[in-house]
Amino acid sequence: MEHSIDLSKYQIRTDLAIESIKDIKDISEEVVEDNIKVTKVLVDDKISKIINKKNGNYITIEFDDVTDITNYNKVKKVFIKELNNLLNKLKIAKKDSCLIIGLGNSKSTPDSLGPLTINNIIVTNHLFELDELSDKYRRVSVLVPGVMGQTGLETSDVISSIVNKFKPNFIIVIDALASQSIERVNKTIQITDTGIHPGSGIGNSRKEISYETLNIPCIAIGVPTVVDAITIVSDTINYMHKHYTYSKLNINNPSHKLMVTQPNYLKEKIELNKKDKETLLGIVGTLEENEIKQLLFEVLTPIGYNMMVTPKEVDFLIEKLSNLIGNGINETLHNI
Repeated sequence: MEHSIDLSKYQIRTDLAIESIKDIKDISEEVVEDNIKVTKVLVDDKISKIINKKNGNYITIEFDDVTDITNYNKVKKVFIKELNNLLNKLKIAKKDSCLIIGLGNSKSTPDSLGPLTINNIIVTNHLFELDELSDKYRRVSVLVPGVMGQTGLETSDVISSIVNKFKPNFIIVIDALASQSIERVNKTIQITDTGIHPGSGIGNSRKEISYETLNIPCIAIGVPTVVDAITIVSDTINYMHKHYTYSKLNINNPSHKLMVTQPNYLKEKIELNKKDKETLLGIVGTLEENEIKQLLFEVLTPIGYNMMVTPKEVDFLIEKLSNLIGNGINETLHNI
């Protein structure tokens, strides 16, 4: 009898649609602008059943860095453009009011993207009551509902109560996400009109926040800030394969011998073969990517070592990303 394991809990450890569709061809549209890749995916009924994602538009912005002002401005420009396009697609008018929600735990740095972004939002709702704003501003209010472990309340219920009371025309939800790739951590922004399941990426799913639960358009903006140990080990094995093959191909290359530091082999087009993999790692080298992840799942999960991990400089990166998203939302919603 063939051995199999239930990977359902593991499979949800990504919030990114782009990772869920990586084995499905011809359903995404890619554009590269100033070294920033934008991938657009429209999930219909058929694709939704395959990848277990809701129907709707998913826009993924991938970049290398936002810590210097040049790259920061490039990414912000693309972010504003894509958010504007989505608002237009949803037929949201210039005067429609917006509630912006920062999900997450402000006391946990990888989970603080939402609350920190809210600190950068221009709040205008109270000023509209005083009739003190010009026409270039939209009515905007914000909410940081905390997490269930802090409040004892279901976040979706808190938001639903606020929406029913103040009746915004649409909401924007910001949250930290989980990824299945080291390369995308803190280097990806996902925008979608499908709403969000708080905590789903780390296996702690709560009630969804979406059009279906709130009866108004719900735009979710997220950045993957964590990966699990399975992903790190699996990616490392893949990098070892690439490093080995790259080094073998260039062992007699004179130009490489003169270099002080080795080039980034991940940026090179390297064709891996099964013989090289087996030479480097033996039996493990003969396994496919999904088989390696299954093996790691069986090894790490029973002993409780499949930890969620974040980069050591996450506090600095979260500050930059929350500032970028907050200011990008401001420039999108207001005529400033």
